[in-house]
Amino acid sequence: MRRILLLLCGALILGPAIARAQFDGAPSMKVAIVKNAYSGNRGEPELSKGPDALETGGIAGMASKAGFELAASRAVQLTPEEDRAYGAWNRMGLANGHLGRAVAAVLRNGEFPIGLLANCNSLLGMLAGLQHSGPDTQPLRVGLVWIDAHADFNTPETTLSGMLGGMPVAVATGLCLTRFRLQSGLDPALPFAYVTMLGIRDADPLERELIDRHRIELVPAEALRPPFSGIHAQMKRLSGWTDLIYVHIDMDVLDPGEVSGHPLTVRGGPSSQELASGLEVMFQYRKAAALGIASYPFQSDPGGKSLKAACNLVEGCLRGVKASR
Repeated sequence: MRRILLLLCGALILGPAIARAQFDGAPSMKVAIVKNAYSGNRGEPELSKGPDALETGGIAGMASKAGFELAASRAVQLTPEEDRAYGAWNRMGLANGHLGRAVAAVLRNGEFPIGLLANCNSLLGMLAGLQHSGPDTQPLRVGLVWIDAHADFNTPETTLSGMLGGMPVAVATGLCLTRFRLQSGLDPALPFAYVTMLGIRDADPLERELIDRHRIELVPAEALRPPFSGIHAQMKRLSGWTDLIYVHIDMDVLDPGEVSGHPLTVRGGPSSQELASGLEVMFQYRKAAALGIASYPFQSDPGGKSLKAACNLVEGCLRGVKASR
């Protein structure tokens, strides 16, 4: 009986995003940038300059432009002992643990977290932060809107590349790499029903089979146009299932013209303005509690076009948050 009462209270009390708890009636809404520069992918530099480049290049300024107060940013850093630990995946899991604790602290402060992430391996830390941001030890139910040209739903058995960056959604839903997920702080794993994928247009054959087998909800990029019926349907669905919703963007979801320096672009993506309009709709739902932007191609961004695209995305998100107040 006590568990039933807790669940009912969670739906009624925790349902409105904890990240917004202090927004209502407050003189100023706060945004907190949380950065994770750790990559975790073999063959790549362990630390990316992308998150810092996004923050200093304009993301930080978007908060005040949108009428928010900017809280002190937080950057993930391993302890000296952790930094000496063997293995890129191992250190990535440790970094995700720090990321999760930082996100949880931001949410408990009543601030809205924006994750600036080296790549999609930080998904586990962002989800863990939301999951464990409640007032007690009971984990919250977290929904995921995954916005990416790729599903990243491979497992070690299905992957063709062997890259950890192709597996984070599968890890988050408990299909593989349990130790990595637990090390990242995400426990329990997300039920498959808590996941919606938007803009996916490149999946490996066995990966596609996993998506179909587990009935992952898919929304095409065309849904990013008025009246946004597909987005409304999925946000209502996730709001009914979960306490909080995390929206994650890999910048390769965009039209290749805006992310020409990204190594994994796929034709047929939305413009940043189209996606920003969709984000504005998503974040008008009060359970939408955090945004993450991954894989900014800082190494090659002619004219700062990709940086501008990332700023457009944050601006759209914050318009939605402000409208939901």
